[in-house]
Amino acid sequence: MTLNEYLDRWLHLAARPRLRAKSYADYAALLARYIRPSLGGHTLQDLKPLEIQATYQSMLDRKLSPRTIQYTHSVLHAALEQAVRWGQLAQNPANGLALPKIERKIPRVLTVDEARRFLRAALETRYGAVFALALTSGLRPSELVALRYADIDWLRQTVTIERALVKGKGWQFQGTKRPASRRQVKLHNWVLQLLRAKRQETVPTVSGADPGSCQIFQTLSGQPLNSDYLGRELKRILAQAGLPRIRLYDLRHTAASLALAAHVPAKVISEQLGHTTVAFTLDRYAHLLPHLQTEAAERVEALLAIAPGHRKPPVSIHPHSVVSVTA
Repeated sequence: MTLNEYLDRWLHLAARPRLRAKSYADYAALLARYIRPSLGGHTLQDLKPLEIQATYQSMLDRKLSPRTIQYTHSVLHAALEQAVRWGQLAQNPANGLALPKIERKIPRVLTVDEARRFLRAALETRYGAVFALALTSGLRPSELVALRYADIDWLRQTVTIERALVKGKGWQFQGTKRPASRRQVKLHNWVLQLLRAKRQETVPTVSGADPGSCQIFQTLSGQPLNSDYLGRELKRILAQAGLPRIRLYDLRHTAASLALAAHVPAKVISEQLGHTTVAFTLDRYAHLLPHLQTEAAERVEALLAIAPGHRKPPVSIHPHSVVSVTA
C-alpha cells in the first residue's frame, strides 16, 4: 500500500467521521498540497523519518511559515499514528522529527482611546451593533455572525453561544468546535439596547417565520452576514476613523485586553472567551500582565506602606482572622 492509498483510507474511515466539514477539508488540502507530491508514491511500510524531515525542510526552503509546517506535521503524524493502531506500521515514522519554532506574534489591539474612537465611527454605520458586541463580548467572528435573536435572554441580559458560521463549500452553520465554546456571555446594557432596537427593525425573510429564528446580523440583501464581509466593513471604518488597521479577530483580543485592564478576574475572562482553561488565557495575553502586575504591586504597597517614624507593623496576624490592618 502506498502512502497515497493509505491517506485516502484514513481520511474516509478515521478523519471524516470525527471532524467538522471545514477541518476535514483543511486536512485533505494540507496532505494534497504538501505531503502527497513528495511522499505519496512511497510504500507506507518503507516510509522513513529522514524522508519526512526532508519534506518539511523543502517547505521551509519555500518560505512556508513554521505554523503551516507544524500543522501539516500534526495531520500526517495523526494519520500515521492511526496506521500503528491498525497494525499497518510497527512504529510511527513521524515521531521525533525536528520542527521549526513558531514565534508567537503579539496581536495588535486597540487602546481604550482608540476603542472609543472606533465605536463612535462604527455606530454611525448600519453595522454599529455587531462591532459594539464584538468589542465588548470577545466573541469569535464566526460566533458573532451566527447569532439569532432566540439566542438572547432579554431578562438576564445574556447571549448563548452554541453555533458558528464557517466557510467550507460555501458558508455553513455548525455547532461550536469545543464544549468550552458553548457558553453564556453577559451583555453590556447599552449593547443590549442596540440589539433591542435592531430587533424591532428586523423583518423575517420568510413570511410568518418566528422572529426569534432570524439572524441578528444580515447583509443589505437579507443574507446572513459572514466574517469576510464584516472584515471588509471593519477596514473601511478603521480607515475612516484614522485608526491603525487590525484584523476582525483582533477585536476579540481587544475585548480581552480591555477586560484585563479593568481588572476583571482571569477566570471570568476565560469563560467569556470560551477558552478551555484559565492557563491558556493567561498564556495568550501574558504580554499584558507585566503592566497589570506593576499596578497591582503599587496598590498593595500603598496599602501596606509604613509612615516615616512609625514603628508598629501595619499588618498583624490574629489566630482567628486572616489579616487585619492596625490603625
